[in-house]
Amino acid sequence: MSAPAKWWHRTDDGRVRCEVCPRLCTLRDGQRGYCFVRMNVDGALLLDTYGRSSGFAIDPIEKKPLNHFLPGSRILSFGTAGCNLGCKFCQNYTISTSRHFDSLSQEASPSQIAEAALRYGAKSVAFTYNDPVIFAEYAIDTAHACREVGIHPVAVTAGHMTEQVRGEFFSAMDATNIDLKGFTNEFYRKITGGRLETVLATLEHVAATDTHLEITTLTIEGHNDSDAELAAMSRWIVEHLGPDVPHHFSAFHPDHRMRDVPPTKPATLSRAREIALAGGERYVYTGNIYDPAGQSTRCHECQEVVIARDRYRVGEIRLDVARDKTAACRTCGAAVPGVFA
Repeated sequence: MSAPAKWWHRTDDGRVRCEVCPRLCTLRDGQRGYCFVRMNVDGALLLDTYGRSSGFAIDPIEKKPLNHFLPGSRILSFGTAGCNLGCKFCQNYTISTSRHFDSLSQEASPSQIAEAALRYGAKSVAFTYNDPVIFAEYAIDTAHACREVGIHPVAVTAGHMTEQVRGEFFSAMDATNIDLKGFTNEFYRKITGGRLETVLATLEHVAATDTHLEITTLTIEGHNDSDAELAAMSRWIVEHLGPDVPHHFSAFHPDHRMRDVPPTKPATLSRAREIALAGGERYVYTGNIYDPAGQSTRCHECQEVVIARDRYRVGEIRLDVARDKTAACRTCGAAVPGVFA
């Protein structure tokens, strides 16, 4: 299903320029952008995957990962196809690199997705699997439909978008997890095909809004895991976003065009976590490995476990939650950032 796209303009030579991401693809009639889902049709830009999904699933919200947003709740996840990055390590590459829209077997309107979340007892809907920036019109319409019935919209994104899109996109989201894939321009350019400065600008934008923010760094040994890079990343997060933004270091496994790179060792993630904590980040987690200590939430003041986790299973929650969904440590009374039920 195609739908009119936003964020584009017609150039002097009759082409259309997409303004969703920094690639600014300029397309002749019939051409598709780098993401392959935005297309010039008779001098207008269309989104070719509106209302079509590559699949749906009910997940624990910790799988997104979100550890400080309605922990223990269920979330309805879906995505479409295509991507505006070219990550060599992509672990959803069969979706993100898809050029066959016939594989999008399920059609669903925004209201149908919101109703499905209600039917299956999900508290939230996640736009995930591929980057929702490239289907922003569909994601935003679905987010509005979700809010109308009390469902929280959540974006899982690489944050590679233009300033024109950021405001409307994130104002429609109650929570987001943004990938900070590395902390050097070289890594972004060679491994992802994106720009570090664009992602940092997106993070700063979201941190200044009411949208709940968490960060994920897929940690790849020999590529983005040096002590110096991790320390610089941590300093930037604390200085520009604050110490309370949850940060997840997740394990890489060989995939797509990086099958010759070994999987991340648990010790590497533990080292990354320790560097981030030493740098002033208060809530740092490990992911994609078995590490209950690195996945449980501790009060930053008294260090007591306030949310126990074993992979995606949530155990005891020792928080006092107020009506406005803020929370405090039951032991010492210190505020724990996030949105809680």
